[in-house]
Amino acid sequence: MPGIIIFIVLAVIVAAIIISNIQIVSQSTAYVIERLGTYSTTWDTGLHVKIPFIEKIAKKVSLKEKVADFPPQPVITKDNVTMQIDTVVFYQITDPKLYAYGVENPISAIENLAATTLRNIIGELELDSTLTSRDTINAKIRVILDEATDPWGIKVNRVELKNILPPREIQDAMEKQMKAERERREAILKAEGEKASRVLNAEGHKESKIREAEGEKQAAILRAEAVKEAKIKEAEGEAEAILKIEQAKAEAIRLINEASPKEGYLTLKSLEAFETASNGQATKIIIPSEIQGIAGLAQGIKESLK
Repeated sequence: MPGIIIFIVLAVIVAAIIISNIQIVSQSTAYVIERLGTYSTTWDTGLHVKIPFIEKIAKKVSLKEKVADFPPQPVITKDNVTMQIDTVVFYQITDPKLYAYGVENPISAIENLAATTLRNIIGELELDSTLTSRDTINAKIRVILDEATDPWGIKVNRVELKNILPPREIQDAMEKQMKAERERREAILKAEGEKASRVLNAEGHKESKIREAEGEKQAAILRAEAVKEAKIKEAEGEAEAILKIEQAKAEAIRLINEASPKEGYLTLKSLEAFETASNGQATKIIIPSEIQGIAGLAQGIKESLK
């Protein structure tokens, strides 16, 4: 009976030891395994069993991308302006073994390396270039850090300058400069707006004058056409009136001729014609037709005597 109990106890202890040495490695994680104090292997995602008392998990490494936000570092530009610049480094562990054994404190090493690299790069640039060359500075720092961290199993994906803080007097001067630039742009925009307004007003006035002239031209054309039409109508009326008068005279003569008027009637009409002609202001000599006949007879006798 005591032997059975001891066996059960030992079985339970062995089972507990085996269960405690079963490890499940989750996604984006790696375990660095040492055997008797020496690197043995790296466990990736999945189920693994560790040899009790011989193997141990030396380091659990996350393979996710990480962000290291470093505090501001004092740097001096080429034109001797001291600025405070803080950097943000995005990095990822690619080799858990090198990360575990490459450097004692990788984050501190990256921070110091980033600070020294930043000072070297900024020392070659002037203030204006530093403020306008963020992308260039970021790219240079990333290349240098990525190359330096390869032996540590770290890949630097991206480096960003979060803040660039020049001295207060420099900031005040820059703010004044920016204010002056904004006022200059505002004045330019205002002048351009006024110019555009004047141009539009001039074009509107010109268009108005053109339309007014076109209206006057059209009115003049219509008036001339109306006068022309009136004169045409008046001339047509006068012509028609004259035609009617002449037709009436012709009809009267026709009727007289058809009636075969007597000599007394013709003499009366001749006297009426003499009376009408004598009403004028000019001096006139009227010779009756009988006298004209006697004169013609006398002239004929004279010719015969010759």
